[in-house]
Amino acid sequence: MPEGPELHLASHFVNEACRGLVFGGGVEKSPVSRNPEVPFESSAYYISASARGKELRLTLCPLPGAQPSQEPMALIFHFGMSGSFQLVPSNALPPHAHLRFYTAPPGPRLALCFVDIRRFGHWDLGGKWQPGRGPCVLLEYEQFRENVLRNLEDKVFDRPICEALLDQRFFNGIGNYLRAEILYRLKIPPFEKARTVLEALKQHRPSPELTLSQKIKVKLQNPDLLELCHSVPKEVVQLGGKGYGQESGEDDFAAFRAWLQCYGMAGMNSLRDRHGRTIWFQGDPGPLAPRGVKSRKKKSKGSQPGPEDRMEDPPPPSKAPSRARRARRGRRGRRGLPKQTTAHQPEGTSLQQDPEVPPVTEKGKKTE
Repeated sequence: MPEGPELHLASHFVNEACRGLVFGGGVEKSPVSRNPEVPFESSAYYISASARGKELRLTLCPLPGAQPSQEPMALIFHFGMSGSFQLVPSNALPPHAHLRFYTAPPGPRLALCFVDIRRFGHWDLGGKWQPGRGPCVLLEYEQFRENVLRNLEDKVFDRPICEALLDQRFFNGIGNYLRAEILYRLKIPPFEKARTVLEALKQHRPSPELTLSQKIKVKLQNPDLLELCHSVPKEVVQLGGKGYGQESGEDDFAAFRAWLQCYGMAGMNSLRDRHGRTIWFQGDPGPLAPRGVKSRKKKSKGSQPGPEDRMEDPPPPSKAPSRARRARRGRRGRRGLPKQTTAHQPEGTSLQQDPEVPPVTEKGKKTE
């Protein structure tokens, strides 16, 4: 699932791919998409992008003299589980290209496409970042850090640190693989109380006697959790490539797999949090771990996780299991393991849970 680094890489891709290209005409939406129509048409316009946390802003800016007269328009994209942008020849549109922007003549006609195989992504008109999301962990580190430490009385910090790290009001851009990597590096049990972990950072101040270079060295050698929320996503960005979507190529994912230390790795344990998302870790899960649930250890299969493993939690299959299969699952739990506690489904849309996947009913059908 695309997280902060992937959105940042996506904005970089759009800016590089569309540099010097002039787009023209209307914006085309696929008939199966439930997202809104984009009421924009111009004989000549540029496209640019920027990212903040788990959102990407696409700006359509008409050139001087373009017809009809049109004000610039901005769209905010949420990538869901599988969203990405591709620039392709207009006569070779990829499957699931749900929004298309076409280049103007002369020259070969190209299409910038928002591709979303699972159709959990969406776009909003107006260009305003979603209200309530905190500062971006990548681009607004000082504001991000202050926002967390100033609000430690919030009830989300009564929960395990692994769950708090997915609260986009405070950790805008952190997702499932990032939280696992960050906690693993600091040897913090994922189900330790979040406030217990973060309270100590209020007094985390370098000695005033240190020089600036010494302070930087100390910070690099002994980063705290909030510093890693900034530096670990930066490492992913520095890997380069598009960073998401299987069309980005095996080389991109080879670099990503080599970078991973914890998420989906052999020898690591895993548990599902109260929202049903899998957290990978090593050692003791912590005092707030779900009761009656045993952790599962990742066994080595001679290969690293593939591109699909970057998604946080794939949705259940649309086909309902047979009655016999349901009965067997009830006795053994999933995949022959002890039955796990039922994950609580989030109600409505909440930044706290940052739901990218619609809730699923007992029979596997999406609810609207």
